[in-house]
Amino acid sequence: MEGNAVVLTSGILATSNAKTTHGLLRGSARFKVIGIIDHKHAGESTRDVLGDTVADVPIFESVEGYCDVTPDRAEYLIIGVATKGGYIPDDMRATILDAVHAGFHIVNGLHDGLANHDDIVAAAQASGSRLIDIRKPRPVKDLHFWDGLIYNVSCPIVPVLGTDCAVGKRTTAKRLMEACSDAGMKAEMIFTGQTGWLQGFPYGFIFDSTPNDFVSGELEHAIVTCFEEAQPDVIFIEGQASLRNPSGPCGAEMLLSGNASGAIVQHPVGRMKFKGYSYIDSDVPAPADEIELIRQYGVKTIALTLSSEDSDNELVADLTAKYRDQLGIPVANPLTDDLASIVDAVRSLKPKGRRDAH
Repeated sequence: MEGNAVVLTSGILATSNAKTTHGLLRGSARFKVIGIIDHKHAGESTRDVLGDTVADVPIFESVEGYCDVTPDRAEYLIIGVATKGGYIPDDMRATILDAVHAGFHIVNGLHDGLANHDDIVAAAQASGSRLIDIRKPRPVKDLHFWDGLIYNVSCPIVPVLGTDCAVGKRTTAKRLMEACSDAGMKAEMIFTGQTGWLQGFPYGFIFDSTPNDFVSGELEHAIVTCFEEAQPDVIFIEGQASLRNPSGPCGAEMLLSGNASGAIVQHPVGRMKFKGYSYIDSDVPAPADEIELIRQYGVKTIALTLSSEDSDNELVADLTAKYRDQLGIPVANPLTDDLASIVDAVRSLKPKGRRDAH
């Protein structure tokens, strides 16, 4: 599945809830994004809204507005946002119906499947549109249990974890792949979310549509398959959520089941509370505290990366120097800084190999 696509962001393009769109605008081997549907930013371009780290793509108010003014016809409409609970809200459903009536195939990464909506299904049957729910769980017969084959992987395995969710872990992993490639290393990434699939990464699985019993096995299977087929020098893992976010703690699987050789931690500068939970007493941990927790899992953190969506560049630069002195490891903003020091740290890693029997 590949082709030209427009992406639906429903007024929230500028927020982290549109991180799927942001990822697609930073590159995809599967889809070429040629338009955004976002009524709030209609008439602007994506660089007007998001800056020059993304592709420059026009923004339209509606599906009809896109079809009226552009000669380039997309085959797909991608739902490019995360909604609370993963549901398709009524206003978005109306736009999806417009796209189906116009003949677009719809690609949906939300938990709420298009197949659950009778009106969308009926419209698709009438127009010949395909409805693609990429978070649909795979059949159990196709899933894997963890069985220890990970210990046969003889290249370093490096998860990119975060002190919170929605901090840019996937983008950092992608940038590190590119930086390693520029430095003469063959790097691969294991995707663990729907955006990685949309970007066309060949190895991975969708973590939160996988039954819990199979998460460790699917992670191991993806890493082992990647190692056997691609023979990389290093494998990065896209982290999910964070070790301490109470709404969805995650990361131990990457460290333990993924037999991590070392970890990279991404921290959102300026974010004090876990995303979406400012009303509870639950703070985003300081990088040093998170690094110590990861050490308790038996994994050394080799670098810190900083997300700067909520902070000015001067503060980020000051904190980069502060954390570098405090932690004694490379620190960088993956969107703007040279990553050579982190690549050097990755290059120096040795594969963890088999755990001691005792």
